[in-house]
Amino acid sequence: MMNNPLAYYQKHLEIYKTEAHRLYKKMTALSIYRMLVFAITGFGIYLLFENWQLAVLIGIIGIVIFLYLLSKYNDVKAKKQFNEALAVINQDEIKIASGDFHHRDAGLQFQDPNHFYSLDIDLFGRGSFFQFINRSTTKEGAQKLADALKANHIEGIVLRQEAIKELDEKPQWRQHYSATSSLVTIETPANQIINWLQKYQIFLPKATKRLPLAFSIISVLIFGLGFFGVINPSFIGYWLLIGLGISGMYVKKINLLSSNTDKVKETFRQYASLLDLIERESFSSELLKQKQQQIQEEGKKASVIFKDLSKTLDALDNRNNLIGAIFGNGFFLSDIKNSYHIERWIVQHANKVADWFEVVSFFDAYNSLGNFVFNHPDFVFPAIEEKGAVIKAEGLGHPLLNKNKRVDSDLIIENEQFFIVTGANMAGKSTFLRTVSLHIVMANVGLPVCAKSSSYSPVKLITSMRTTDSLTDDSSYFFSELIRLKYIVDAIIEEPYFIILDEILKGTNSTDKAIGSRKFVEKLVASNATGIIATHDLSLCEIEKELDDVKNYYFDAEIINDELYFDYKLKQGICKNMNASFLLKKMNIV
Repeated sequence: MMNNPLAYYQKHLEIYKTEAHRLYKKMTALSIYRMLVFAITGFGIYLLFENWQLAVLIGIIGIVIFLYLLSKYNDVKAKKQFNEALAVINQDEIKIASGDFHHRDAGLQFQDPNHFYSLDIDLFGRGSFFQFINRSTTKEGAQKLADALKANHIEGIVLRQEAIKELDEKPQWRQHYSATSSLVTIETPANQIINWLQKYQIFLPKATKRLPLAFSIISVLIFGLGFFGVINPSFIGYWLLIGLGISGMYVKKINLLSSNTDKVKETFRQYASLLDLIERESFSSELLKQKQQQIQEEGKKASVIFKDLSKTLDALDNRNNLIGAIFGNGFFLSDIKNSYHIERWIVQHANKVADWFEVVSFFDAYNSLGNFVFNHPDFVFPAIEEKGAVIKAEGLGHPLLNKNKRVDSDLIIENEQFFIVTGANMAGKSTFLRTVSLHIVMANVGLPVCAKSSSYSPVKLITSMRTTDSLTDDSSYFFSELIRLKYIVDAIIEEPYFIILDEILKGTNSTDKAIGSRKFVEKLVASNATGIIATHDLSLCEIEKELDDVKNYYFDAEIINDELYFDYKLKQGICKNMNASFLLKKMNIV
């Protein structure tokens, strides 16, 4: 049964907003309770001030209750923020469904003019496929998603399809993952953290392992003896100075360690929560199970290992509190103890952190893919065929166009077949080329395609549709295009590609262009290439008469009631109606 994504988002938006409001009221009540406990404790200490032992006892009880209420407050606050993050996710999905997504990350940092196809098919940039599909919450996840879209991999498509299908069926888990990740602001990229961990040099000897514990036991004993008057309370102060002296021996190196860990603390906290979500979820698809296994090879769950470190990092961070630093180091050697635990963690786990980070970024990226499937229940996963037509699609359309307005086409293109597509300006040629390109890219990633049905024999894509000149490289538009065509020729020598070209050799005169274009297409066909070329040059269509593997198709334009009309339908044959002269007259240019 087909899901209704918009109804799901609207329903859950209200659920999470309501829950966030309930938790806000609970936070308010806990704040009032804390104020009352503080006031009562202060009043009790004031009344019993002359009996200092009893006053201390009242103070300790008050502090314990206050800290308990503070802990409950922080727990409720975290749940409120979590529900607010979930509400934002569902609100964003409703906006995106209405076409409001152009403010999101366009992924321009991933654009590569030398890539096989990314520049030509609006994969990145404003209004791009990446901008539409991306739901990643980390830089590493966005990079992983961009890499998947640019990979041009034709192996393992079915494995990827099964993983994406499974994530499609877990909308709540996906949203919980994204919300958990979005609540933490990351300062340091994962690759910098991995590099620091792998190059870290330990400074605390193993002999310091039991020193803080032994010192703490003696401190507690001295406290007890001083409290009951067995020893002079002033001895407590001398013992404090001894502890500070021992801590001071390592203070410079601990300061440096603290500075570095302070930058990565939030990252580890976030990754611990995300790893925990991955570990606790039940997956059935092979690829997701492999990724889950990748973080469970230590015998101890990665999330627990990360949480252990996160707690130690928080403990070391208490040194920034002057009172905590003085008494913690003076009586318990807390800096030495925490630094030792951090160093032992680095020694044991530094080489596995890269694997764990990779799994987190993988799920961050694949959540975007699963979300895309959930949002498009009318799209179909192409049947992957080893032989037969490269693409055999019914009702193929561009995935970013409004389904109520777009015009879909049926397409069958056999292996080693080449289509020449002609048509008037604005008739739909370029959109068609990008539609076919995205079918190939999406199918290779493992996504469903915008079609009623599709069977697909996997092939790598290469395009030349949007060549630019370069003033800095002192290269003309024409020369840049020649470099691109040479790139294509060299690539198809190595392995088969699906080639998509849009009006090649635009930088030369019409006669030269016609001769050059014809020779280039003949070369591609002779090399058993498969692909499509769009052109205004009708003489290129003559190749169909000479080569069986070449077929002519066109997009038409008609003038009806003195208005230009496009039906955007792909038809077999050659376009005879061009619209340039009509538009020049219509717009009073000539």
